[in-house]
Amino acid sequence: MNHRLKIDPDIRRAHTPSAEFYRSREIYERQIDAIFARSWQLMPPDVLALGRHEAAPWTLLEDSLSEPLLVTRGEGEEIKVLSNVCTHRGHPVAMQRCSSRRLRCRYHGRTFSQTGSLLKCPGFEEAEDFPRKEDDLPEVRHETWGPLHFVRLDGGGSLAEHLQPVTERMGWWPLSDLQEDQAARRSYRVASHWALYCENYLEGFHIPYVHHALNKTLEFGDYRTELFDHCSLQIGIAAPGEVVFDLPAESADHGKKVGAYYFFVFPNTMLNFYPWGLSLNVVRPTGPESTVVEYTAFVLDPSLRASGLGADLHLVEMEDEEVVEAVQVGMNSRLYQRGRYSPTHESAVHHFHRFLARTLAME
Repeated sequence: MNHRLKIDPDIRRAHTPSAEFYRSREIYERQIDAIFARSWQLMPPDVLALGRHEAAPWTLLEDSLSEPLLVTRGEGEEIKVLSNVCTHRGHPVAMQRCSSRRLRCRYHGRTFSQTGSLLKCPGFEEAEDFPRKEDDLPEVRHETWGPLHFVRLDGGGSLAEHLQPVTERMGWWPLSDLQEDQAARRSYRVASHWALYCENYLEGFHIPYVHHALNKTLEFGDYRTELFDHCSLQIGIAAPGEVVFDLPAESADHGKKVGAYYFFVFPNTMLNFYPWGLSLNVVRPTGPESTVVEYTAFVLDPSLRASGLGADLHLVEMEDEEVVEAVQVGMNSRLYQRGRYSPTHESAVHHFHRFLARTLAME
């Protein structure tokens, strides 16, 4: 079986990944290790709601990476993200949220500070060349962007580098004024491969055919896509009379009737900016043919919530899920092999597939 993903750099000649890419358990497991263990991943808001000297365990991408992590807040209010696996025999250090200056593993009493340093290790008095740096809890990279917190397990590029196009385009926007709407949190279970869900997001080609209500709020002929190193952007130009951004003179889009900015940050984060605020989707793989999409909303102007391109996002989600799940059925066909790209409408999908090919080739 040839697992190498090859995508021609010229979209006019390129073919999409084979159907096997979306149904093979073996290929799926390679994707998890090569892509998700080497990328910036969003932290859930709940786990960050810590008081001083508190610690909270959580699992990064449960049902795929399933990496046990621990978030702590120390004396100086600083957040740290640590491995939640004891460096002695691998038992979780914290089983539940706790309030303490020290973290004690219940298995053999090994104790760590809230910054991960080994403090106490009963039974190791006669051990030689001990303790060493590797006996501390490994710290995980943690960076913030506005109200969002991200972690990364490997030593790849900075979060600022990945989000630079977002920052440059939306730098005028009052990001610090966003307030999370906790009541709007939702999890959607989708019976499809995670990449199929992302691909659907990455093209507006299907909008006139699938999203009839959304299409009425758009000038579809003016829909634009821009590509960057670590992300892509789709710009929705609003139909006459719809709510649009009040773009300042310093905006690259000043004078345009922009109703939405859709940023896709590789490999699975969607930042959707509307005049009312930010809609955030995180795509979490749970199997070769199963995905969970975590939805969060951060509101800037509640009065605009029911207007414009970002009005009925639940309806759009249901319509997307229906077609994506149908595509997964098609991937199991014995007659379908692979498709071609529309050079006019699917440049971001092609860009995404080239990213997947490069990342998988580095494993």
